[in-house]
Amino acid sequence: MRPGRSSRPRTRIRPRHEDAAEGFVVAVDRGRYTCDVQGRRVVAMRARELGRRGVVVGDRVSLVGDVSGRPDTLARIVRIAERRSVLRRTADDDEASPEGRTERVVVANADQLVIVSSLADPPPRTGFIDRCLVAAYDADIDPLLCLTKADLAGPGEILDYYAELDLPYVLCRPDEPLGALQTALAGRISVLFGHSGVGKSTLVNRLIPQADRAVGEVSAVGKGRHTSTNVVALPLPDGDGWIIDTPGVRSFGLAHVSADSLLHGFPDLVEASADCPPNCDHTGASGDCGLDALVATGGADPRRLASFRRLLSSRGEPYPG
Repeated sequence: MRPGRSSRPRTRIRPRHEDAAEGFVVAVDRGRYTCDVQGRRVVAMRARELGRRGVVVGDRVSLVGDVSGRPDTLARIVRIAERRSVLRRTADDDEASPEGRTERVVVANADQLVIVSSLADPPPRTGFIDRCLVAAYDADIDPLLCLTKADLAGPGEILDYYAELDLPYVLCRPDEPLGALQTALAGRISVLFGHSGVGKSTLVNRLIPQADRAVGEVSAVGKGRHTSTNVVALPLPDGDGWIIDTPGVRSFGLAHVSADSLLHGFPDLVEASADCPPNCDHTGASGDCGLDALVATGGADPRRLASFRRLLSSRGEPYPG
């Protein structure tokens, strides 16, 4: 050791940033983060001191530097507040990458997951809705089923499928006001999730006319075109909450969700697991799974058990959008 050098290890002193402004991340684009700071749009970069911590839409952050929001200015994000909730999905990456499928944070700090599904053109897909419900329960946020195109088909079949869940829902028709949906969104941070073509961007434009989200047509084979290309948070009129619009889903994997958490995404089935033998894998292969007994006695819809087992066997696979 050189003379005069202390033998004590160096301690990195983090700046205190007492004068930092508080913001809410509303958009992320190629390393630039647009934040709402008391109604101003401030563009920022992530400070080096944050290391590899990711910043996503919905994060509450502290910013220093120029937070005026003037054009061609850039602030720095120096702190990320502890997240109240994290909505995740497992997505496909480049097959050539060593990571393969990776877990990705969709949004932070959401209160509610609005699962947007059309009743026709394209028809509802209960497998996708079930995946969204699992993700919502795993993130400990409230689900809301938003059924669009109710002028084309009735909701009876889909509501019957979820009858045992007491799942809150709203119906949306193009020729009627969105009062029920607006009430459900008021005062909350809600993330909208759905397949392309289900009318999600149309809903956003009706709720927030100045949003001007791109709207696509449904193709001849019944699949929507992907119109929204990035996650963005938009304030509801009069500052009465936020909606976070997400791109039309191409894949929605649940590999990050444990088998136990997956079962808790089916609250109509979970109690019957107490009657399972020790270390039951719930696949039904052993012949003595308590879930089978529940269905056999009419205590649950067999379609729900079939959906749970499909998800259980395919947790590591993305859901085709």
